[in-house]
Amino acid sequence: MYLHPEVETLSRPDIEKLQLKRLKATIDRCMHSPFYKERFQQCGIKPEDIQSLEDLQKIPFTTKQDLRDHYPFGLSAVPLEEVVRLHSSSGTTGTPTVILHTQHDLEEWANAVARCLYMVGLRKGDIFQNSSGYGMFTGGLGFQYGAERLGMLTVPAAAGNTKRQIKFITDFGTTALHAIPSYAGRLYEVMEEMHIDPRRDTHLKTLIIGAEPHSAEQRRRIEQMLGVKAYNSFGMSEMCGPGVAFECMEQNGLHIWEDYYIVEIVDPVTLEPVPEGEVGELVLTTINREAMPLLRYRTRDLTRILPGDCPCGRHHKRLDRMKGRSDDMMILKGVNIFPIQIENILLQFKELGNEYLITLTNLDANDEMTVEVELNDFTDDYGFLQNLTKKITRQLKDEILITPRVKLVPKGSLPVQEGKAVRVKDLRKTLI
Repeated sequence: MYLHPEVETLSRPDIEKLQLKRLKATIDRCMHSPFYKERFQQCGIKPEDIQSLEDLQKIPFTTKQDLRDHYPFGLSAVPLEEVVRLHSSSGTTGTPTVILHTQHDLEEWANAVARCLYMVGLRKGDIFQNSSGYGMFTGGLGFQYGAERLGMLTVPAAAGNTKRQIKFITDFGTTALHAIPSYAGRLYEVMEEMHIDPRRDTHLKTLIIGAEPHSAEQRRRIEQMLGVKAYNSFGMSEMCGPGVAFECMEQNGLHIWEDYYIVEIVDPVTLEPVPEGEVGELVLTTINREAMPLLRYRTRDLTRILPGDCPCGRHHKRLDRMKGRSDDMMILKGVNIFPIQIENILLQFKELGNEYLITLTNLDANDEMTVEVELNDFTDDYGFLQNLTKKITRQLKDEILITPRVKLVPKGSLPVQEGKAVRVKDLRKTLI
C-alpha cells in the first residue's frame, strides 16, 4: 500500500515533530532569500522566534503578487549556479511567476508524484499516458518524472490532438491516463465518433484528474464513460506542481503530504484561521525545498480539512475537493457564486452533456447571468425542452439564489478547449 511507509504511516505527533524540524531549517534557509530577509526585518521577526508550529502565524503571508514584484529571482534562497531548472506560470498577461528548483528539489518532487501514483495502485508494468502540456507548465514533467520513478512505461503525449491521444491509448495499451476533467469528457466524445468503446477497445483502468475544479458528479460521469477509476489530484506550480495532494484508493479526500507542506485554512477576507472542517482559503508553507521556499503562501484555492481518519492508514491531513478559487468568485446582485455550484446542478440532469458556459452581462444597470448548456441528444420537442429548462432554472435558483437565463443548445455548439475549460465569460467589465 505504501511507497514510503516510513513517512506515509507516521502518527500525528511524529508528523508534527518532523514538520517543526523542517520548518526551522526552512526559515534558516529563507534568510538567504533577499525577499524574506527584508520581510523578516520589516516585521521585527527573527528565525529563533519560531519555536512551534503555532509560531508560523507570526510570519506574514506570501502572495502571487510578491512573486511578480520580485520577478524573476528575488525569492531565491540559493546562488543561481545551484539552480538546475525553472518553471513559470501559464498566465498570458502581466509578469509571470517563476519557481526555481535545485537537483534536490527535482528529486523530491519526483518522489512525491511517485508516492501519489503508487497510492492509487499504479506499478511497474503499467503504461502511463500524460496529456498535460510540457515545457513551462509543471503538469507534464511533474507526472513524467514521477511515473518514471515508479518504472512505468511513459507516453509523453502532451496536450491536444485528441485523435492522436486515442490512437496512443489503443495502440500502446495505455492503462493509466492523466487528463483534466473537461478533456476526459472530450476524449470520450471523440471515441464515440470513432466508434471506439473504451471498455472494450482499450486497457484503461486508472485516470488521474485535476487542474480545474470539478464536482463529484462529474467524476462519476467520467468513470462511467471511460470505465475507469478516476482519482482527484491537486498541485500548483508555486508548490512544484502535481504531487501536493492526492486521493488514495478510498477516494474520500486528498492526502496532503505534510512532510513537504504545512497546511492552513484561513478566511479569505479576514485571513484568520477557520475551524477544522470549515471551508476557507488554502495556505501552504514548503518545508522540504532548497531553491525557493515559500512561507504561508496564499493559494487562493477554497477547500476544507476533512475531519477523522482515513481507512487507508495514512494520518496526513485530507483536503476536500477544491470548491473553486477565491478570485474566481462571481458577485451577482450582491450574491457570491462559484461556477462549481452551477456545475453541481447541471450534472444532476442526465439529459445534459458536460459542456456549459456562464455569461455575465449588464443590462440597464442590472447584472444578468446566462447559462448555456449542451444537450446529450438532439430533440426538437418544444414542450420537452421548455419543461427541462424550467426544472434546471428552478434548481439553479434554489442553489445560487438568483434566477439565471438557461439556454439548451445542441451538442458540439460550445467552444472546446484543449486545455483548462473556460466556464465563465464576464462581459460586464467591457460595458460602460
